Amino acid sequence: MPVLAAWNAKEDLLDLLALARTHPDRENVARLLHRFYQRCADSGLPELARLATTIEIWWPQILAFLHTGITNAGSEGTNRVIKTVARDAYGFRNPINQRLRTRCATTRKSRGHLNPA
Repeated sequence: MPVLAAWNAKEDLLDLLALARTHPDRENVARLLHRFYQRCADSGLPELARLATTIEIWWPQILAFLHTGITNAGSEGTNRVIKTVARDAYGFRNPINQRLRTRCATTRKSRGHLNPA
C-alpha cells in the first residue's frame, strides 16, 4: 500500500498545482492543500513526510505561482545550459573563448527556438 499512498499524495499535489492560472479562491486552495497534508500524514511514510515539509517550506513561492502562473523555469533552463557548456569547455586556455562559447549556446537562435518561419 505504500505505493498507492505515494501515488495518491502525488495526485493531490498535482490537483493543487493545476489551479495555476485559474485565479483560484482561498477556500479551494486551502481545501486541496489540507487534503494533501492529511494524506501525507495518514500514510506514515517518511518520504511523504519529507515532501510535505518541503511543500510547507516553499509554500509562499508555490502560492505565488498559483496566483500568477509565473515560474523561473526559463532562467533555470538557461543556467543548466550554461553549466553544461562550461563543463564541456573546461580546459580552454582562453577564458574569453569559454565565455563566448557559453553565450553562443544560450542564445535562442542557436537552440532553434522561436523560429518565425
